Amino acid sequence: QVQLQESGPGLVNPSQTLSLTCTVSGGSITTNFYYWGWLRQPPGKGLEFMGGISYAGDTAYSPSFESRTSISRVTSENQFTLQLRSVTPEDTAVYYCFRADGWGQPPWYWGQGTQVTVSS
Repeated sequence: QVQLQESGPGLVNPSQTLSLTCTVSGGSITTNFYYWGWLRQPPGKGLEFMGGISYAGDTAYSPSFESRTSISRVTSENQFTLQLRSVTPEDTAVYYCFRADGWGQPPWYWGQGTQVTVSS
């Protein structure tokens, strides 16, 4: 059973960089052909796809986040990370990491989510 766990600071100052890590257990992030990504849900709004990274290390981003988002991985730790730059209070949300069966497929395994608040 694959399990995903998000970690990172719960409070970030405006204009700073939000950094989150997703630690995966029960399966390798390099296994063909899985896709690992990030979603978020701002308060009172729907889920927003941010981007992801493939089993091979290729990244893709939603146009809404591409200019200020980076997703990377640490294969030795079986982790992948999210960095969101120049955050504003509008980036306050619950952030989720997920695994899908491939690019364009719906998330199948999810982390429990982590609340991130952007505030001074």
